[in-house]
Amino acid sequence: MHPLKHRTMLSTTLKCTFWSNTFPTHNPFNPRKPFSASAVKYPKQEETPAQIVHWSGLNNWRSSPLNRNRFWGANGPQTSPIQPSFSNSGETGDSGSILCSIDWGCCSSLAEMGAVVLSTADPLQKSKLSHLAYSRWCQESLPVGVCEAPSKPARPQNPQLVSPKEIPSPKHSGLPLNAYMLHNLAHVELNAIDLAWDTVVRFSPHCEHLGEGFFADFAHVADDESRHFAWCLQRLEELGFSYGDMPAHNLLWRECDKTSDNVAARLAAIPLVQEARGLDAGPRLVQKMVGFGDLRTSNIVAKIADEELAHVAVGLYWFLSVCQKMGRAPCSTFKVLLKEYNVEIKGPFNYSARDEVGIPRDWYDPSFSRQGHGKDGLSEVYDRLACIISMEQENSKMDASRG
Repeated sequence: MHPLKHRTMLSTTLKCTFWSNTFPTHNPFNPRKPFSASAVKYPKQEETPAQIVHWSGLNNWRSSPLNRNRFWGANGPQTSPIQPSFSNSGETGDSGSILCSIDWGCCSSLAEMGAVVLSTADPLQKSKLSHLAYSRWCQESLPVGVCEAPSKPARPQNPQLVSPKEIPSPKHSGLPLNAYMLHNLAHVELNAIDLAWDTVVRFSPHCEHLGEGFFADFAHVADDESRHFAWCLQRLEELGFSYGDMPAHNLLWRECDKTSDNVAARLAAIPLVQEARGLDAGPRLVQKMVGFGDLRTSNIVAKIADEELAHVAVGLYWFLSVCQKMGRAPCSTFKVLLKEYNVEIKGPFNYSARDEVGIPRDWYDPSFSRQGHGKDGLSEVYDRLACIISMEQENSKMDASRG
């Protein structure tokens, strides 16, 4: 049963405490600084998002039962062959244990449990605690609560975090291509767990203004990401490797950290840019795994990419909600926020997936003209050809690095 069925929705009135506690609460839409403390001129609402069509699967995703298929079996996702019996202490005695000293009885809210997940360094334990936290939220009707988010999530000793330039190429990583790509994906998914929980915990003081549905959605996202990480970890072990066997970068957290003061910027930078990149990269990664001959890994990647649609759709839904309540134009506001927070959008784009979740092309593609779209009937063909050419170029680079 979805947690919102057990609760009364809180007010979704957007007040100025969204972005700063320094503004008086009687003036929720400060015209000078509507998003953050920076002196940026934001656009008025000159456009309407009427052309935006939300992802058709969003309501089904929200109302879906708790997903316990955290093991990848012969035919796809399934429950673990060994079912741990979780207690409030978070401890079990089998091989799938979450052996830890955390007393879950001290956590009486979603935000408090999220802070525990963020403060957990061990990757596997973090993944399992994330699922346990969302399970309790769904089953025990806990409040969102309020909790202070740690400045940064706890991290294991390995992988070593280095600059992107120091990440070894597949040829020099010591891992075969499929394990190399899977390790990168596992790193993305681990960060995604923390990104979702940080959004829950950091903005928990503003539950009255955001509404409980905001936190329910992002806790659900965190649970999905923890399941994806578990699949990656399992497959890496099947291939004879472990998460931490090669260095990784910290760029994913950097985008989260610099939007910690601004919920609108967080929604723009993380779901609508960072997670949307997963929609772009997913099909290419699947193709690479198929080309490498690893169909099992390709199936895992394809499933993860398919489930990422919900996460981008959730980000779009709440970004539009925030803009509407502040009387701001979504498209121009999105672009201004990315410029202010120095967030870059990179192609090539998976237009079909982005269209499916509802992100208008003129938000992210400077070459797209809404007025001229579809005039010659060749735009869709051109998009597909451009994507195919980009995929072939990437494959050529990977082949060269392997040689």
